Amino acid sequence: SRDLTLNEVFLVEGDSAGGSAKMGRNKETQAVLPLRGKVLNAWEVERDRLFANNEIHDIAVALGVDPHGAGDEPDMTGLRYGKVCILADADIDGSHIQVLLLTLFFRHFPKLIERGHIYVAKPPLYRVDAPARGKKPAAKIYALDDGERDAILDKLRKEGARDGSWSIGRFKGLGEMTAVQLWETTLNPDTRRLLQVSFAELG
Repeated sequence: SRDLTLNEVFLVEGDSAGGSAKMGRNKETQAVLPLRGKVLNAWEVERDRLFANNEIHDIAVALGVDPHGAGDEPDMTGLRYGKVCILADADIDGSHIQVLLLTLFFRHFPKLIERGHIYVAKPPLYRVDAPARGKKPAAKIYALDDGERDAILDKLRKEGARDGSWSIGRFKGLGEMTAVQLWETTLNPDTRRLLQVSFAELG
């Protein structure tokens, strides 16, 4: 799209997750950048050495904004996406990659955070296949974490489902999700959960 506010890029780890995301996305407005190597911890890296890392180079080129510091006024006219979405697995390894990418943006692309362009996508860790209960039909319900999964099971019990009448699947990673599942849970603007990253005001 020519409308920057509609354009989104998802930074995903590896080709398998990238493949599902590419098949499931809305091609008009959503791009996918698979990161094939290890994301560098950029906290201690000098800015002129950043591009020695292929992943950081690819991210900067894809976004259209050069690395900068908090006191700089970078040229943002080349920015190609209104939303830059970090999309990592819902497990502990995914959290680590998420932190490394947030560190990169915080340290070397702070104006993207300041202007509200950086987001974290929240894919589910579990899928609960709930049985029909009363007037409610069978359904697939997604949960971000253990707490949400337990809350879903409590709700099913209250609605009359008996223990064991449901099945619970745990996604090992984004690459395990079908394109349809990834669209429904993580890419579709109407149903996904996307957190905007911002700087906290410390009092």
